[in-house]
Amino acid sequence: MSVAPPTHEVLNQAPPLVGHNVFEVDPALVEGLSREGGAWGVERVRAIGALAGSPETHEHSRRAERNEPRLLTHDRFGNRIDEIELDPSWHWLLRHAIEGGMAGLPWSDPVAGAHVVRASMFMLWSQISSGVMCPVSMTYAGVPAIRANQELAEQWEPRLIASDYDNGALCGMAMTEKQGGSDVRANTTVAVEAGDGTYSITGHKWFCSYPPCDVFLTLAQTDAGLSCFLVEPGPGFHIQRLKDKLGTRSLPSSEVEFADLEGRLVGEEGRGVPTIIEMVNHTRLDCILGTTAGMRRAVSEAVNHCRGRRSFGAYLSDHPAMRNVLADLALESEAATATALRIARAYDEPGESSFRRLATAVSKYWICKRGPGVAVEALECFGGNGYVEESPMPQIYRDIELNSIWEGSGNVAALDVLRAIGREPETLAALLAECRLAQGSNAHLDHHLSGIEDKLGGLASDDPQWYARRVVEELGVALQGSLLVRNAPAAVSDAFCASRLGGRAGRAYGTLEQGVDAETIIERALAL
Repeated sequence: MSVAPPTHEVLNQAPPLVGHNVFEVDPALVEGLSREGGAWGVERVRAIGALAGSPETHEHSRRAERNEPRLLTHDRFGNRIDEIELDPSWHWLLRHAIEGGMAGLPWSDPVAGAHVVRASMFMLWSQISSGVMCPVSMTYAGVPAIRANQELAEQWEPRLIASDYDNGALCGMAMTEKQGGSDVRANTTVAVEAGDGTYSITGHKWFCSYPPCDVFLTLAQTDAGLSCFLVEPGPGFHIQRLKDKLGTRSLPSSEVEFADLEGRLVGEEGRGVPTIIEMVNHTRLDCILGTTAGMRRAVSEAVNHCRGRRSFGAYLSDHPAMRNVLADLALESEAATATALRIARAYDEPGESSFRRLATAVSKYWICKRGPGVAVEALECFGGNGYVEESPMPQIYRDIELNSIWEGSGNVAALDVLRAIGREPETLAALLAECRLAQGSNAHLDHHLSGIEDKLGGLASDDPQWYARRVVEELGVALQGSLLVRNAPAAVSDAFCASRLGGRAGRAYGTLEQGVDAETIIERALAL
């Protein structure tokens, strides 16, 4: 029997980026955690970083993505059961997120910096699985909304904030409908008083995540208008199908029917949107955190690959064209990290409500818009190796877009900024005051800030929506530039301000001006 000869030895492949502490190799996160008030949680975050980088965790992530959830509507006898079958690795990942405090920490231990510590852990674990972070985020965000009903809060909050996967509880959302989408006021689901303090809810929800949750917040019409309710799965809660999504495929998102489902009012009847906005604001923060995490993972993988693969006689990372790309991507990632942590600190400080309101809306738009571009450019650093599913890059690319769509895609987010500026002008004053803390330290930033008023003048036009995105972008890069000038090394802040505020870069990543300190910037991108 003949044996086929070997064709070649596999050479010139970068080692997988695994077996390291994901926190320790991220100087921007390490510095930002302490700077923004979370120094007391460093060891807690470090432990999550070690777990996030372990081979075991990466294997659980791959397995959860590979073995997608299945909907079991009926048992073998024909009884309706509406169960979701999930791989054990999904539960392993979600368990560590819950028991690590990523859902409940700011509520169970509401000390200064708790939101910052929680945000840091969230960004580390999101690099492992975007899917499991959806129920984590909704549970975290559901707590302040449920507090609008003291009785419900007393019943559910202890379980929602518990770092106990087996005995705690998870909160989900069921808001949008087929005909409405972001226009939730067009919802047709109806709630009728049952006479015992509960309501009977009937309708259809186009998106319901995550269906195995213990409770859900939902919207329905009453005689007084759109109202917010808490519902539990059970009789009258029917899962119609799981969504076949572009990304976060390990996460079961569903369509559901409510058929005389029992619900309890949260907040004032007819004031459903103001009630649910408490949840929305916190999940928008997590959209920022999730996108920042996706950028970070993408840039880390690209730097690791380029340091370990040779072409034309040198490592990819030694070629000037590639150094330009990597440095440019690293700038975007570090700016997002600094912004995400600063906004998280605003959730810790009651006196920063005005800054928090507008900074969250602006950055939800801007950072989430930048994410997919970073992901695809990082994928291109791999060439064909990044286009195959064995690489982590396709999943990063698919998953990162979710955050731009969730809680309002581009136009919805930009129009929310206009609404905040128009109704609460103090929010704009607070954001600009934050930006001006760096005034006098960088000429590009100073010039940008001096022109902000002119750019905002477009909002006074006959059609302010036409200028909405441009204004939001100008505010977004102003905040990022200010934070980097104040807190990052000069190599980072100078290159960011010159390229993003000074008009000295091209239209794609990798078009920085000559003279930037690319080595320092790239080293901070992956201090490994």
